[in-house]
Parts: sequence; C-alpha cells; structure tokens
Amino acid sequence: IHVAITGAIKQMIRGVLFGAKYTTAKPLFDKSLEIRETTVQERIKSYRNTAAIEGGITGAGGLLLGLADFPILIGIKIKLLFDIASIYGYDVKDYKERVYILHIFELAFSSHSHRKEIYLKMDNWDDASKTLPEDIEQFDWRNFQQEYRDYIDLAKMAQLVPVIGAPVGIIANYSLIKKLGITAERV
Repeated sequence: IHVAITGAIKQMIRGVLFGAKYTTAKPLFDKSLEIRETTVQERIKSYRNTAAIEGGITGAGGLLLGLADFPILIGIKIKLLFDIASIYGYDVKDYKERVYILHIFELAFSSHSHRKEIYLKMDNWDDASKTLPEDIEQFDWRNFQQEYRDYIDLAKMAQLVPVIGAPVGIIANYSLIKKLGITAERV
C-alpha cells in the first residue's frame, strides 16, 4: 500500500512540478519588496479561497469526490508555491529551486522532528543544493508522502464523511493553504 501511495503522490507532484514551471510567470526582478509582499498576500488569499471552495464541493460530494480533493489540493498548493517563488524573483525552471519548493511544502506539512531536519537543510541551502542529485527521482518520495499524509490525515478523513464533509473541506483546505502561504513567506 505504501509503495502504491508513494508512487501516486510522486507522479502527482512530479506532474505538477514540471507542469507549473511552464505555467508560472517569469520571476519579478523590477518590483520593490513592498509590492512583492502585497502581491504574495493577494495570491495567497486567492489560492486559499479557491482551495476552500474546492474542499467544500468535493466534501459535499461524499467519498468519490472527496478522493478527488487530494490531487487537486496538492496541485493548488504546489502552484501557489511556484507563484510565490516567482514573485520573489526565483526561477522555478531551475531544478534546485523546485526541490527547495518541495522543502517548503515539507516545512508546512510535516512532523516537528522532520521540520527541524528540513529547516537545517534549507538554512544551509547553498551547500545542500550542491549535493543534490541531478535527477528528481532520487528525492525521498516515501518519506515525503508519509509526513504529508500523517499531517493531514484527520482533517481530510473527516471531509469524506457525508453531511459534514463540505464544511470540513472548506475549513481544512482554507487552513492548509493559509499555513502553506505563511510558511512560504517566512522562508
């Protein structure tokens, strides 16, 4: 089961990672930090509202639509991170920047001990990025999916319950995107 889940998450995230690099705007270089911060806040708000609506719709649809929420929400989260990186002037076409984006994702949605490990890696990114393999296949997908799954399990499982699924989906997705946005702004 772990192998199947890991494979599914790996393929979903790889698809979003490589697709988003083509759909993300070019990095902003000519804007002030104040304008960038305002733009990031607006983008987080937009994605947060989109994710809340998506969570409500899929939650109202019961188990079948609730299962669709997982890949859709991952896509929304990764796309938000790509947009934030671009606003701050980072080139998301760079493989190392995409791995850094995955680490931001991990910071937001992992256990305390794993967050600490990831933060230390990110804090020394210039050195850590030099040791990255050239192939994203070498990324620790199993640990990534386990940390993410364990972090969001309860909220997303409750979203599958008829009647309460819609409000749970709205609140859970809103909160998850808000947390991701705050995490991305701070690193």
